[in-house]
Amino acid sequence: MQMLCSLRRWLRGLEPRVRGHMNRPWLLRMLPWLEQRALFRFQRQPLARGVAVGMFCGLIPGPLQLPGTLLACAWLRGNVVAGGVATFYTNPLTTVPLYALAFYLGALVMPGEQILPAWGSVAPGGDFSVQALATWMQALGTPLLVGLPTLGLLLAVLGYATVQLLWLAPALQRKRRLARCRSTAA
Repeated sequence: MQMLCSLRRWLRGLEPRVRGHMNRPWLLRMLPWLEQRALFRFQRQPLARGVAVGMFCGLIPGPLQLPGTLLACAWLRGNVVAGGVATFYTNPLTTVPLYALAFYLGALVMPGEQILPAWGSVAPGGDFSVQALATWMQALGTPLLVGLPTLGLLLAVLGYATVQLLWLAPALQRKRRLARCRSTAA
């Protein structure tokens, strides 16, 4: 619990540093809009929204993850820094398992039987390459297109709820402690 409190203090201390960078001449005209959008507020709601957006946009292919996160955070008033950091759960090591999970989620939602194409059918010798990954993703087809947004929404909800619980955990623990003290005093 002590770690959660120190994380909250660190996040609150990060806000003035980020705001210090916002005083650049080319950003001063946009500052009122950025302030209204809560893009750089390190409070519970903007952080939770930013993490949720980052978890959803993390499944967007390639270089569109961060621009998508920035636009969605501006639209939903989420923290851009938290959103950008949250997209890093996808990387070359996690992309294939996440896409396979998305395929299975899409197959659950879609009617009929859907079969995951084997990696060996698209990559001779089982070697990994970007071209083999692109071919495999095309072979996944419609179940992947249905499963990616489904998995993204599921991860976004989990990310939002996790931030809310972690932020409120010290307050809930303090409330329980006070209740125990009151019950023993009475």
